[in-house]
Amino acid sequence: MNQITNEVSNAVRILRETVPLVHNITNYVTVNDCANALLAIGASPIMADDIAEAADISAISSALVLNIGTLNQRTIASMLAAGKKANELGIPVVFDPVGAGASKLRNDATREILKQVKITVLRGNISEVSFVAGLNVSTKGVDASEADGGNDAVAIAKAVAEQLGCTAAITGAVDVISDGKRVIKIHNGHPMLSKVTGTGCMTSALVGAYAGALRDGLTASVAGVVSMGIAGELAYEAAGQTGTGSFHIAVINALGRLDSELMEKRAKLDEA
Repeated sequence: MNQITNEVSNAVRILRETVPLVHNITNYVTVNDCANALLAIGASPIMADDIAEAADISAISSALVLNIGTLNQRTIASMLAAGKKANELGIPVVFDPVGAGASKLRNDATREILKQVKITVLRGNISEVSFVAGLNVSTKGVDASEADGGNDAVAIAKAVAEQLGCTAAITGAVDVISDGKRVIKIHNGHPMLSKVTGTGCMTSALVGAYAGALRDGLTASVAGVVSMGIAGELAYEAAGQTGTGSFHIAVINALGRLDSELMEKRAKLDEA
């Protein structure tokens, strides 16, 4: 077993022992999925996006997850308030710039969050993270564009990690995660994950749970992303032939089963 596999196997145990409270200001399309994914992995979710309490909830949480999937002016203010409070108290912040590159509102919000909030982890697809890196992108709504698929994910992840002083996690057919020094590639997952809404949002929430338990952005990112990848594989084995609805539920079931032994057995991780 290599070093990073050992680290993420221990991470599952630590998360379930500590039960971190994870504050999510997230996408209302997938908020229920994110809450259930967090419960399944052993964390405690709280979804509070009103400006009157966003900072207060962050102050009592183990981690904060900001997701701009269904963006509006009201939640931008809440994200900034929650992020600043998390920074003040040393609480890790995970940022998912959903659809960055697709509209002026998303682009401006992404830039403003990154300007005002020190993030621990940036988790997105190749188009979203390429936008943060300052590259021209052809984002396809909230999904990665095939035109951006040729971008060098390793180089972009390292560049963004160094630029922002964070861990950058680029998810795709092969996931690439870097803190600017180490580079981890993850080969888990199943194509059916892309046919169910919310799997990216759930992945960011899972990264938040591990970040709250570990306070280590790189290990948290690898653990969160590989947890969803393994869950997708197990879900396909259990229910993939039935259809996407059954597969969706099976993903949550698989996250509930995930432990150190399963992580050790199924994680497909390479460290460059």
